[in-house]
Amino acid sequence: MKRPIIAIIGRPNVGKSTLFNRILGRRVAIVEDIPGVTRDRNYAEAAYGGRSFTLVDTGGLDPTAKSRESILSQVKAQTEHAIADADILIMLFDGREGVTALDEEIVPLLRRLKKPIFYAINKIDAPKSEPLTAEFYRLGIKTLYPVSAEHSKGVDELLEAIEPLLPPPLEAGEREDATAAVPKVAVVGRPNVGKSTLINTLLGEDRLVTDATPGTTRDTIDSRVRHDGKTYCFIDTAGIRRRGRIERGVERYSLSRALTAIERCDLAVVVLDAAEGIVEQDTKIIGQALKARKGCLILVNKWDRRRGDPKAREKIRSELERRLSFIPYAPVLFISALEGTPVKEIFEKIDAIVTAYSNRVSTGALNRAFERAVSTHPPPQRSGRPVKLNYITQAEVRPPTFVIFSNRPEQVKEPYLRYLENFLRDSFDFTGTPLAIRIRKKRS
Repeated sequence: MKRPIIAIIGRPNVGKSTLFNRILGRRVAIVEDIPGVTRDRNYAEAAYGGRSFTLVDTGGLDPTAKSRESILSQVKAQTEHAIADADILIMLFDGREGVTALDEEIVPLLRRLKKPIFYAINKIDAPKSEPLTAEFYRLGIKTLYPVSAEHSKGVDELLEAIEPLLPPPLEAGEREDATAAVPKVAVVGRPNVGKSTLINTLLGEDRLVTDATPGTTRDTIDSRVRHDGKTYCFIDTAGIRRRGRIERGVERYSLSRALTAIERCDLAVVVLDAAEGIVEQDTKIIGQALKARKGCLILVNKWDRRRGDPKAREKIRSELERRLSFIPYAPVLFISALEGTPVKEIFEKIDAIVTAYSNRVSTGALNRAFERAVSTHPPPQRSGRPVKLNYITQAEVRPPTFVIFSNRPEQVKEPYLRYLENFLRDSFDFTGTPLAIRIRKKRS
C-alpha cells in the first residue's frame, strides 16, 4: 500500500510546525512564536507503531485572504493543495486563545470533505484541560484531542486514534522504495535570485510560494521531482545573505537550515542573477558547497533580461572565470526559470554530476593513468633525494577520494597535487565534482 498523506492544518500560529516536529521526533520545520513563519508545504516521511505515512506541515489557513495579498493568497493556495492531496487531516486549534472567528470559518469548510479529520487542541499544558477544551464543542465536533506539542502531551493518544487508518507494518522481507538512491539537490543562492521559481518550473506546478520580496522562502523544503523516469529530491532554501545583515530569529534559523541543506545534499545548484551580475556573496555560497565537498552546478538565472545585450554572455563568462577560478570544474548554464528554459539541459547536467560524484574507477585504469601522469611530469626532487610515487588507489566515493603512496609524502606539495588532479579529470569523467587526493607513506 502507498504511504497515506497526513496534513496538519489550522489558522496561523496554532503550533502546526511544533506538532509536525514532535511527530517526526526531530526538528525539521522552523518554529517561531509569530504568525506566518511557515509558507510552503513541508513534506517528511514518518512512522508510528511501525506504520509509515507522509506528514505535511502547512502555512496558516486564512479563508479570508484576498488575491491582492500576494504571499498570503499563495500560502492559502498551498494549504488548499495539501488538503486536497491528503488522505487524513489533523485540524489544530489553539487552546489558550479559544475559538476564533477564523476557526469558525474553517470548520464548516472541512465538513464538506469526505476524508477522516482529527480535531486537536494544542497548547493544553495544564493537567486539568476541561475549561480550555469545553468551548470547542460548540463547533459541533464530537471528539477532541487535547495536546501539548511543545511538551509532547497527548500526541501519542492522537496518533493512536489515527493508527487504524494507516497501512499495516511491512512484513519481514518486504522493502519500500529506497530513498537513499534518490539524489538530493540543494538549490542555493542569494535572496530573490529565483530559486523557488526554478523548482516550481522543474516540478511543473506552483509547489513553492514565490514573490519579488527577498526572504519569501524561510524554511528548507524538500520536493520530489520525476523527470524522464527518474526521481530527484530538490531542496529549496532561504536566500543566503552576508552574515552582517542577518537578523535574529527566523532569518538566522533560515540561514542555518540552508547551510544544513548543503551538508546533506549530493549536489548544490547555485543560482546566480544575470541581471545583477556576479557578486562577492555568490562566491562565498559556492565556497560553502566546495567546503562541504559537494558536486556543484552553476545556473545563471534571469537570462531573459540580458538577451538584448549581445556581449552579455561573454561578459558574464569572463567574470565567472575570474571570480570562480577556485572551482573551474563546475558546469555553467544560462537559464530563465520564469520561462522554463532549458529544463532538459539542467537535468542532463544534474545526472552527469551525480554520476561523477559516485564514480569509482577500476584500480587498473587508475594506475595506468597515474603512471602516464608521473612519467609525463615527474615530481620534483627535494634535497637531492628522489621522490617516488609508487601507486594510487581510490579509497572513497561521494566525493571521489584517492590515496597515493610515496617514499617521501611530505615532499609532494600542493602544485603537484593540482597537476595530478587535473590529469585525473582529463582521464576520467568527474564533471562538477570535487576530488580529494591524499599522500601516504609507503610501508616497507
